[in-house]
Amino acid sequence: MGKILSLLLCFLISNLAVSSAQTCGNYAFSSNEIYSTCVSLPVLDSHLHWTYHPSNGSVDLAFRHTGSATSQWVAWALNVGGRGMVGAQALVAVTSSNGSVQAYTSAVTSYGTGLQPSDLSFSVPRIRAERVQGVVVIYATVVLPPGGTSFNQVWQVGPVTNGAPAIHALDPANRNSVGVVDFSTGETTASGAVGGARLRRRNRHGVLNAVSWGVLMPMGAMAARYLKVFTVANPAWFYIHVATQTSAYIVGVAGWATGLKLGSDSTGITYDTHRNIGIILFSLATLQVFALLLRPKPDNKYRFYWNIYHHSLGYSIIILSIINVYEGLDILDPEKKWKNAYTGILISLGVITVILEALTWFIVLKRKKDDKRTHAGTNGANGHA
Repeated sequence: MGKILSLLLCFLISNLAVSSAQTCGNYAFSSNEIYSTCVSLPVLDSHLHWTYHPSNGSVDLAFRHTGSATSQWVAWALNVGGRGMVGAQALVAVTSSNGSVQAYTSAVTSYGTGLQPSDLSFSVPRIRAERVQGVVVIYATVVLPPGGTSFNQVWQVGPVTNGAPAIHALDPANRNSVGVVDFSTGETTASGAVGGARLRRRNRHGVLNAVSWGVLMPMGAMAARYLKVFTVANPAWFYIHVATQTSAYIVGVAGWATGLKLGSDSTGITYDTHRNIGIILFSLATLQVFALLLRPKPDNKYRFYWNIYHHSLGYSIIILSIINVYEGLDILDPEKKWKNAYTGILISLGVITVILEALTWFIVLKRKKDDKRTHAGTNGANGHA
């Protein structure tokens, strides 16, 4: 009995040793390829092997997923302009029900992607995949985008339905399959580590700008347009409008400053569209604030032109603000409920706007009709009916 237990213990230790050795650097590829660097990714039983060639900025790599099943897809990607799924430039391997594997590239442009084959924003001269004893390996040569060697990486696993990739699970492991990889130094940062001070700054930046530009600005404009029609709200509407817009500007400047800091800390990652819209927004909003200091009196002959300028600039700021909030949400890639929540706020403001617009026109038209009756009655009393 003791001999049997000893043999069983030796067998278990041997298997554990083999499993540990096969985890990363000592894995024996069927093609006998050797890579200088290897990291075991924190989730989804995945590993990344690579050799970086600084002379031409290319990387020979192998992405390996263990425990693979048939009718399953695996993908590894670089996201040059963001952190999450949207914008990812993916290497995909699809295992059919008969065990054959197809490898191709796919640029992810939306959350509703079907991982259709497409070219990437950088060159991939070589890509192939294989499945050996439940391990899928994607082999590829990637020419890194210019500007650095550190990029956001994303990896994922999902089912295949009717021969095409279907949506992956939304378990914690699937949500946390993001990080940063530096092909030159060999350093990697997992999602949890990224979620430290930098992620808190990103979230703070997103909240400040969503509240200021995306919510307070539209509410301030609504106060100016719809409150002043009520006699009892005059001149309170003006002070509400100024207070709301000033608060939005102050909070927005704080959000803009955090965005500048995030931009200066980013290496190899740019968010050109989001950044450029943010700069334009800050400039236009600053002009709008200074315009208040130059506001002519109501009876001034230039007041008409100032109103055109003020209204045009204000509505432009609101439109750009909403666009940039969605740009920021795509970059942050939070849980879908946050995007849905902001969309719900906009829809609510839109419904309120429609109701108030109709009420405003009703009041204005009724007043004009009453004024005509009053004027006609006065003329009749004076013998000028």
